[in-house]
Amino acid sequence: MSHTRPNPISPNITRPNADEYHEYYGLYVDQAPDGDIFEALASGLEETRTLLGDLTPAQETFRYAPGKWSPRDIVGHLIDTEWTFAYRGLCFARADPAALPGFDQELWGRTSNAGEQPLSRLLDTFACARQSTLAIYASLDDTAWMRRGIASECEFTVRAMPFILAGHEVHHRKVLEARYLSPGSSS
Repeated sequence: MSHTRPNPISPNITRPNADEYHEYYGLYVDQAPDGDIFEALASGLEETRTLLGDLTPAQETFRYAPGKWSPRDIVGHLIDTEWTFAYRGLCFARADPAALPGFDQELWGRTSNAGEQPLSRLLDTFACARQSTLAIYASLDDTAWMRRGIASECEFTVRAMPFILAGHEVHHRKVLEARYLSPGSSS
């Protein structure tokens, strides 16, 4: 997958400091790969597609315990998170003073129809969302990257957003590998 590189005005986006996001998101920032965050986002998508690309319909809908998400549901959640954090980053980059609401991932998961869609369609939608994220972030200059905004009653910089997204995807790939795709899982 081709991806958009940062513009020459802002060639090196470094990992955010702990004061640039709520401590809850440190789990994700810490799991974001080192190096070029644009490359991490592009290659992360390909890793997720490769990991899930050959699942059978039964594997796509497998839940390792009651109330847990299926692989389809997890990809739906990745899509929702991608759209949410790309939008947050765009609002903050544009210096919008409005505080943004949080999103209840459990509610969104229950009301999503991701579990009814083929995984291939969900992965295509995720790819479109990721390309849009990369395009938004590639357009930003250094000033925009360091702007701050409020979401979920917490302060973030724009710079934190792609690291949260990259680490969040890594986190869910690890869950998929351990709970859904390992030899001990029942998928």
